[in-house]
Amino acid sequence: MARTVWDSTLGKKTVMAVSGLIMLLYLVVHMIGNLKIFFGAGEFDHYAHWLRTVGEPFMHYEWTLWLVRIVLVAAVVAHAVSAYQLSRRDIRARPSKYVHKRPRASYATRTMRWGGVILGLFIVWHVLDLTTGTVHPGFRPGHPYQNVVDTFSTWYGNVIYIVAMLALGLHVRHGFWSAAQTLGAGSRTRDRALKTVANVLALLLTAGFIAVPVGVMTGVVS
Repeated sequence: MARTVWDSTLGKKTVMAVSGLIMLLYLVVHMIGNLKIFFGAGEFDHYAHWLRTVGEPFMHYEWTLWLVRIVLVAAVVAHAVSAYQLSRRDIRARPSKYVHKRPRASYATRTMRWGGVILGLFIVWHVLDLTTGTVHPGFRPGHPYQNVVDTFSTWYGNVIYIVAMLALGLHVRHGFWSAAQTLGAGSRTRDRALKTVANVLALLLTAGFIAVPVGVMTGVVS
């Protein structure tokens, strides 16, 4: 039964919708946590340490954090695989171009695929930069505040992050709307409200995440 559902177009769209909503929930929480950097190094570093002790003593040190990471990796993989397979299926269904041009789609719709690629590459860079420190010269384990300031004290760190967050805003704006339609939440009476929620979420996430590098660039965070 699971294989039958997965093989269907609706099944893949449902997987995309559910995995997308899981990642969206994480992004909202992650953004709120990031904004703690404006309250100083002490509070931000304490928050980063708390993430590793959530659930203690029932959960061992970092167990909850690793559980969240596993769920997120599963969601990202499921989202990417279903998106790729749906894209290939769509191409096979119409190997030649339409005789008549289709109505022009929104910018967010037309850039969903490239936006997904940009975000996938950004996730890899972000982990290597601020989690493992692999691509971060002078990385100091246990000092997240200073590591963040160091990253956004470089021009390339700011460019990579801001471009990725703009892509995220477009992705969320269209993705939330698509997920609502796939899961049957859309209707003639709710469409306007859902579009408003999608726009507000995209705007808040983009502004919230970009606020951190802007804070470092302007000296508000130093």
